[in-house]
Amino acid sequence: MLSDLTTRFVGRLRARDPEAWFELWETFGPVLRAQIRRWGRGWVGPETVQDLSQETLAALSNCIDRHDPSRGARFSTWVLAIARHTLGDELDRRMAKKRGSGKRPTSLDESWSGEATEPAPDADYEAAMFRAKVEAAVRKVERASDFMDFSIYRMRVFDGRSGKEVAAALGISEPTVSRRLQRVRQALREQLREVLTTFSFTEEELEEARRNGLDLNPNKADDPAFDEALAEILHRQETFRRQALAGGPDDPPR
Repeated sequence: MLSDLTTRFVGRLRARDPEAWFELWETFGPVLRAQIRRWGRGWVGPETVQDLSQETLAALSNCIDRHDPSRGARFSTWVLAIARHTLGDELDRRMAKKRGSGKRPTSLDESWSGEATEPAPDADYEAAMFRAKVEAAVRKVERASDFMDFSIYRMRVFDGRSGKEVAAALGISEPTVSRRLQRVRQALREQLREVLTTFSFTEEELEEARRNGLDLNPNKADDPAFDEALAEILHRQETFRRQALAGGPDDPPR
């Protein structure tokens, strides 16, 4: 069954909540654009890629309540199948226009069924989808946190500065840096748990955080490893976003 968090988010999409739609687009839009661009190389331009990625997310909200969790399809696999359907329809329309006729478009239910015959997503795509979820969680924490608190975490973890350097730069004590750092770290773990649960259909997806070094139920000794893993994931995601905005290269970084 889908989690309560997933169900509530879908309810917001169906109610045309603009904030929910923006969150979906902000989180997964770049990944879909990169994937559709790879598939449609030589056939579709930037504006069509943008349109198709938006259509994919619209189709997702319209049929999510028909998803069968017993098939074991991941959220990322499901989104990819819908994206493949929207691109296939676009290419069919183009070929039909050239020939003056065309084959019957595959129904969306057939396309995203999640059966074993559906081509499996590659590792690059799966990694990009996971990074997008992590980035969304970090973005939410940054918006909700005290500016000074998140600035300390950014300087200490993302910029790699020592506690002593951060304390000197901000005119505070090192113990204050440590306390505020821990406050943001705890918020990040809680938000990561929420975002991953919202955009996951399987236990395997929920385990992605741990497999990537983000232990969400740790003891204090795990904090440095968590910070290091989070910084690495975000650095890769920043590279991916820059490449996506520039329109290349076609393959996202792992």
